[in-house]
Amino acid sequence: MASSKTYDLIVVGTGFAGTMTALNFLEEAKRLSKSSRIAIVEVGKEHERSGASKWTMAYLRLDKNLDFDKDWVKEMRRVSNGVADEEYCEKLRQEAPVSARYLEEHGVKFVHHDEPNVLLEWDTDQHFVFPEGGGNAIIQRLLDDIRKFPNVDFHYETEAVKILQSDSGAMKGLKVRKNDGLLHDLCAPNVMLACGGFEGNQEMLARYIGRDSHKLPLIAPGLKYNRGAGLRMALEVGANTAGSFDGMHCELVDTRAGKPDAVIWGHNYGILVNDDAKRFYNEGERHLFATFEMAALYCWRDQNMSCKFITDSVIMDRFKGSWVYETTDKPPEKADTIEELASKLGLDPQALKQTVDEFNAATNDKEFDLMKLDGKATVGLHPNKTNWALPIAKAPFYGFPCTPNLTFTYGGVKTDLDARVLSQNDVPIPGLYAAGELTGLFYNEYPPATSCLRSMTFGRLAGTAIAGKLN
Repeated sequence: MASSKTYDLIVVGTGFAGTMTALNFLEEAKRLSKSSRIAIVEVGKEHERSGASKWTMAYLRLDKNLDFDKDWVKEMRRVSNGVADEEYCEKLRQEAPVSARYLEEHGVKFVHHDEPNVLLEWDTDQHFVFPEGGGNAIIQRLLDDIRKFPNVDFHYETEAVKILQSDSGAMKGLKVRKNDGLLHDLCAPNVMLACGGFEGNQEMLARYIGRDSHKLPLIAPGLKYNRGAGLRMALEVGANTAGSFDGMHCELVDTRAGKPDAVIWGHNYGILVNDDAKRFYNEGERHLFATFEMAALYCWRDQNMSCKFITDSVIMDRFKGSWVYETTDKPPEKADTIEELASKLGLDPQALKQTVDEFNAATNDKEFDLMKLDGKATVGLHPNKTNWALPIAKAPFYGFPCTPNLTFTYGGVKTDLDARVLSQNDVPIPGLYAAGELTGLFYNEYPPATSCLRSMTFGRLAGTAIAGKLN
């Protein structure tokens, strides 16, 4: 052992969950006039955008008053087949607005977006919220406030290796490896694990997700640091688990993009074809946010990581200037004929022309209406498109080459409503906390625009609670 230091709380990770834990702990300890000392451990370099939080746009499922979608608990019940922890979901529904207003009080500026063209399945009156500057703006604002406190030590380029416990199982701290290669002990009665999932760990992806998971690019560079350290350490001390370990959230991104997180959102409003120019997915099964993940997973699982989105000028004119097709930094491929577009996308021109012609001929005569599941569908195709099946008929025609990217993993440790890590017998492990994507919640599908909020919310609750326990 090279050295040891003593603290009241060790936080592992500087994403949404970690920074919210740290700042709320510091503020609450100050409010209570309690002496405190905190260590923040980060495997990445200082000023590096490590992890996921510093890269996401951070879309938030909130209405104009920053209230959370009250139907989200029902959506979680539906997609998880009743397996998800509904008490946890309800706690998030109640507390997410508090977290959003807390961020506003700390200088985060929200963009309030009224969506005119994408039907939202959320009970937010066609509204959602995101921070100016994305998730990185939130993190930098919180870090600035944390640095104002003198009782904080940052440990960058420091790998969390092992949880330290007493013989009776009480928390003693954390063994870490610093960039000198040596092991050091950080001592504390409380440890918060907030260091993400296992997206950056090929061995864990193969073990839990399975075959071909290694093919998935990471949606942002910082995810390479999410190597499952928190999960591994928690399991070593007997933590229980939650969430589907063979599940993950993926998104279709523009393969040409020169920026991370270049998502092509609007798969609903055209067709997706594979490299043989054949459709493989019901693009209109449900709302955009309810199905964009599954489109990416189908592409990963069945289409060798490659597909193309095809649409026409009716759709592209309707969505001009929208996040739906302009999150990427590249304009779509554009052509006056389907055959020419196919050539630009590396597809067989006649094969794509046949697919588009068959699709157009199979569409029914119901009215096209973006603001409802309109039943404008195809008949006799495999698969059929069940909503928004508008013929692709008006030139110019447009296309994006897409590939799925891995965003986060589902499986993680099980926690209670106070973010305390639970043992196999669902008894809290004394002094051990976890928040964010390290904690398991989702099964089968991810109802989106909630992951950032749950990371921040349970970090906030944990930090306040830990400070309240100080002597």
